This record gives sequence, structure tokens and C-alpha cells, in this order.
Amino acid sequence: MSSQAEALCPCGSGRLYGDCCQPLHQGQPAATAEALMRSRYTAFVFGLQEYLLESWDSRTRPAELPLDNDTRWFGLTVHDSQQDGDRATVSFSARFCEGKDWFCLSEVSAFALAADGHWRYVDGKADFQPLQPGRNDLCPCGSEKKYKKCCGA
Repeated sequence: MSSQAEALCPCGSGRLYGDCCQPLHQGQPAATAEALMRSRYTAFVFGLQEYLLESWDSRTRPAELPLDNDTRWFGLTVHDSQQDGDRATVSFSARFCEGKDWFCLSEVSAFALAADGHWRYVDGKADFQPLQPGRNDLCPCGSEKKYKKCCGA
């Protein structure tokens, strides 16, 4: 196993990447829409553009998906996941930074189970909120340090 596979998965499941999102990134179908959503978050963390496009429903998928190398992802929280047959929704929030600007993305994503047995992302209702951490606030990166001693230094 690579050192990346032996590290905790960025999706926040508490499992190792090699036992969590990596198999999905390598082609294994996600067991649930939530598992697919977590693997897509991890794909954003690792810059896996091809996986993001492949895991997107062909009816709503963009022709291309440019990823910004300056965007860094720092945490995923799943709030709710519901499945009804071959349709599902997942509500989540994710913290990220672009340059020195911090944001929280909150989204309710829709998923569909395709004929090939793979869940696919269909679309989402996203809301982006700027985060303005104060010098003495905990850093939004999740380090448990004060912002001024961490990313705000």
C-alpha cells in the first residue's frame, strides 16, 4: 500500500483512504450515494478530475471540470443522507480555502443509481458562505490551533 492509502481518508469517515474512497476512485461501485459523495469530496481534495467527471450523471455532466490548484479542502461534515429506490440525496458542508479566503460550502446533492450499478451525482443546491476567522478563533483548517498561529500566520 502507498503511504496515501495508509493515511486517514479526507472524507472524514475515520477509515484509511485505502479502505474507504480509494477503491471507488479505482472503479469499485459505491454502496450508497453517501459513499459516492464522500469519494467525490476526496477526489476534490486530491484533484482527481477524471473521477469527478466519471461519477457525474451523463445528463448533467459538464464537458470539462477545471479544478483550481489554489483551492484547498479542509473538512467534510455529512448532515443527512436519504435514499428512495434508485434516487438519493445527501446534505453536507465542506470547508475550503482559496488563497487567503475561507469558505463553507453547504449543499444538498441529488444522486441516481445507474443501470451499471454505480451511483452518479446528478446535481446540487449549493450555498457558499465566506468564513472570517478572527485571530484568536480556532483555525478553520481543523488543526485545533488558533488561526493566528496556524493558517493566519
